[in-house]
Formats: sequence, C-alpha cells, structure tokens
Amino acid sequence: MTTTEPPPPPPPQPPASATPPEGHGHGHGHGHSHSHGPAAPVSKHLRKVIAAVLIPFAAAVVVGLLVLWPGGTPSHERTGVGFDRQTQSAKVTKVQELPCKDLSPSQTPPNGDTSTAEGQSAQSTATGVCKKATVEVSSGDDKGRTFTEIIQPDSPRQLKQGQQVVVAYEPKAPEGLQYSVTDVNRKFPMALLAGIFALAVVVVGRLRGVMALVALAISFMVLTFFILPAILQGSNPLVVAVIGASAIMLIALYLCHGLTARTSVAVLGTLISLLLIGLLGSLFIGWAALTGNTDDNTGLIHGLYPSIDMSGLLLAGVIIGSLGVLDDVTVTQTSAVWELHQANPTMGWRGLYRAGIRIGRDHIASVVNTLVLAYAGAALPLLLLFSIAQSSVGTVANSELVAEEIVRTLIGSIGLVASVPVTTALAALVVSADRTTGPDAVRAPRGGKGRRRKR
Repeated sequence: MTTTEPPPPPPPQPPASATPPEGHGHGHGHGHSHSHGPAAPVSKHLRKVIAAVLIPFAAAVVVGLLVLWPGGTPSHERTGVGFDRQTQSAKVTKVQELPCKDLSPSQTPPNGDTSTAEGQSAQSTATGVCKKATVEVSSGDDKGRTFTEIIQPDSPRQLKQGQQVVVAYEPKAPEGLQYSVTDVNRKFPMALLAGIFALAVVVVGRLRGVMALVALAISFMVLTFFILPAILQGSNPLVVAVIGASAIMLIALYLCHGLTARTSVAVLGTLISLLLIGLLGSLFIGWAALTGNTDDNTGLIHGLYPSIDMSGLLLAGVIIGSLGVLDDVTVTQTSAVWELHQANPTMGWRGLYRAGIRIGRDHIASVVNTLVLAYAGAALPLLLLFSIAQSSVGTVANSELVAEEIVRTLIGSIGLVASVPVTTALAALVVSADRTTGPDAVRAPRGGKGRRRKR
C-alpha cells in the first residue's frame, strides 16, 4: 500500500506544466513562470525568430514615418466651395411663418404643370408657407451680428427657434449675403454618444478597454497628422497608406494585446493580408480604370491639389478600411490556435491547423458579411440606383461610381478570407515548433512525437 502513495502528488503538477511544454521534467521549479495568464510564453529560440522578422519591419515603418513625415497640411487659398469655406457657430433667435409669395414676389409663377420636381417646387413656393429665420452669429469677429434666412416649405432642413447651427462666411459677397446657414450644429449629441461609447468600452473591457481607447486615439493621430497631410503634400498615397496602416497595426495590436509571441503572429498574419490587398487593389483598380474622382469632394481635392494620384488615394482607402477588420480576424484566429494547443499539447501543426480552420470558417462567414454590409451601409444612396435606374443592373454596376464600391468591397473581402488560413497556419507552425524546440522536447512523454522529431 505504501508503494501506491507516491502517485497522488503528480496530479497537482499537470496544471502547472500544461501551459508551456517546457515545464515537464521540473514542473514545480518553473511553477512561477506559468501564473501570468493563458498566453503561455514561447521558447527563446522562437522569440528570436519572430523578432528577426518583426524588428526589421518595425524599423522600416519608423524610417518610412520619418522620411515621409509632413510639415503640416499645405495651405491654399479658400475656394468657398463645399467644406473649403470659413464657418462660424450661430443660433436661430427667431422664426416667422409667412406666405412664400410675400417673401419671393419676383419668382416666376408656376405654369400649373406639377408632373416634374421643378413644377412641384414652384407650386409649393407660390402657394405654401415659408419660414423667415433670424440667425445670430455666436463666434468669430462678427459675433453678435444677425442675418435672415428664408426656408422654403420643401427644404429638407427646417430651422426652429433656439437651434444651434453652423453658418458659412463669404467675405467677398455683398454685406447682406455674406452669411448663410449650411448645417445644424450637432457637436453636443455626438460628443455625448462618444462618451457613452468610451464608458461602455471601459466598463466591459476594463484595462483592455482603456488600452483599446488609447490605441484608437493614436490611430486617429496617425491618420490626422501623418497619412492625410503626407498625401496632400504629394507623397504616393499607396506608400503612405502602407506605412501608416503598418504603424497603426503595430501600435494597436501590441498596446491592446501585449508584447507577446501570440500578438506577433497576429501582426504577421495582418501584414501578409494587407500586402495581398495592396497587390489585388493595385491590379484591379488599374485594370478597371477606376480614377477615384467620382463626386464633388474628390473633384474638389483634385482641383486644389492636382498632383495627388486619385486612383492611388482610392487604393489607400481600401487598405486603411480593411485594417480594422483584419486585426479582429488575425487576433481571434491566433488566440484560437493557442488555446487549442494549450488544451491538447500533443496536437501537431496539421491537427492545430485543421481545428483552427474549422473555427475560421465560421469567422469568415460572419466577417465577410460584416464588411459587405458596412460598405453597403456607407454607399446606401448608390444602391438605390439599382432600384430606380431604367438601365439594366449590369449597366448601373459598370458605372464608375458603383464599380468603385464593388471593387473596394471585393478586394477587402478577399484579403479577409485569405487572412484566416494564413494566420491559422502561422500560429499552428509557431506553437507546434515551440513544442519540439529545446532539450525539454526530448523528454516530452506525450504521444512519442517529441522522440520521433528529435534531430
């Protein structure tokens, strides 16, 4: 009976040695190294291999940032068009309802034809009730100055007393026409919504949530202070987007998930997928002859800065737009493989890959749907063309305005789909190679694989 006493002590040791394979043979001597979380540390050899790949890449990103870093957004003379206008804050102090014919007596009377949009508008103006709003400027040199704004009954924006608005200022216009209402001031509800979002992230995510918000702030800083000004200064939009996206990826992933081998594998998977998206985007945007100059905003940018490559700007947008979803996919797949390895350390890289890719198939289905719907939601007005156009669906889809969104969506989706097998394979290779690395692998008593792979 005394000979059967020793077996009970070993059972407490597996929890300590189940995380890293290095723990076998002297489990309680290394028990302290396994208590810092589920992400088991990999061997020094693998850390060196990963560092040999990522350190030169990170150094190249830093060099690219330093070389292309702009001195600020290049100045230009205001055109007074679209967003390129001087704006001030203002408040609607008074609103009067008056017959439209009294406010616009010189307007051409309607001819009775209301079958067209112009006829309906003329009829509404002649017989409807308009609003005369008194607006007081509340910022800038003309603070306290008032002007009137006439709102037609069919206008999409109806002003009301006490409403905060944004007004445009045109100094070259006659004094009575220098100010005009351009939009509603919605800064407070947007700031409140942002605060609710930040609070929800911190309450649920705790420290990880705080790190995610910090990473988000840094991402916006890179976008605002590097990517946008560098493109405006004439740097190649594709190169700027690749360097900027890489910087955002490194900062966000390591800040949110820690400086670990698992995060490094996710970084490698994201990088390979971004390169694929860049290659496909460069090929198909050029092949489909997409200029990237499809609306008033892009036309204004091209007019102000003719040296900007608008098709390159389109490709840069595809890369940056795909980055956020790629991070989610690669981190999830890497974590899945790591957890599978910890649950069953005897699995080789093929077994880990098969199990991980089964998880990834579900992820592919949901993420691709997410990306397509995200683009569709942003381009919802364009989708209405499919419903109202008299032309065929093929003709509408062939137009550059719609084709641009289709190409953008498909390229991003291909990159997302490819990121699953790429990241899963990398993670499986890393954790399986780590199991057979070093002298501890010779003593691994699981399945005999360590003995068979001994070199």
